[in-house]
Amino acid sequence: MTENTIAVPVHNAPAAFTREEIGWTPWIDPLSESELTDRHYAGLVEEARAKSAYFRLLVRDPEVLEARTKLDKDIFYNTRSGLPRAERELAATAASRFNGCIYCASVHSRFASHHSKRKQDVQRLLDDGIEADLGERWNAIVAASVALTATPTAFDHSHVERLSAAGLDELEIADVIHGAAFFNWANRLMLTLGEPTPAK
Repeated sequence: MTENTIAVPVHNAPAAFTREEIGWTPWIDPLSESELTDRHYAGLVEEARAKSAYFRLLVRDPEVLEARTKLDKDIFYNTRSGLPRAERELAATAASRFNGCIYCASVHSRFASHHSKRKQDVQRLLDDGIEADLGERWNAIVAASVALTATPTAFDHSHVERLSAAGLDELEIADVIHGAAFFNWANRLMLTLGEPTPAK
């Protein structure tokens, strides 16, 4: 592709939710690695992200990408208090499943499976959808995540009460909100900028 061209959609794009690794192809050209400057690398936060077409596309606005990446890392990796990593990833998976973002669901379902050791339950969420019975604690997390994803005003005190009754404290409930809200936004970004592709 040349600069500012639009890619032809991939006709063999993955059509089912999966925990397997898949690819993602942008519909507009990302920067090439040779075009990246020190400013771009600062925006990427981690140099290895230069290998990703997604991040090379977003780094066209490096200051915004830097803020986005630091927020992402704080929500999902700062687990000194609050929700365990597995359930932060569950919230992201639930939002992605509801939004139909096959790529994000594949990434975060792998993390949820790894950190929880509950691969069958995570796969049930992917296969059966947001109504899958995963046990009340996970059901409450999924329900809250989906409400936020559908429209923020659909999330209300009943979801907070259900999360609390399932054993989550205030910091853990905040982490459910952060994980779901971030991926509700991230899904829409990925879905409008490109599409999932078969693993390379």
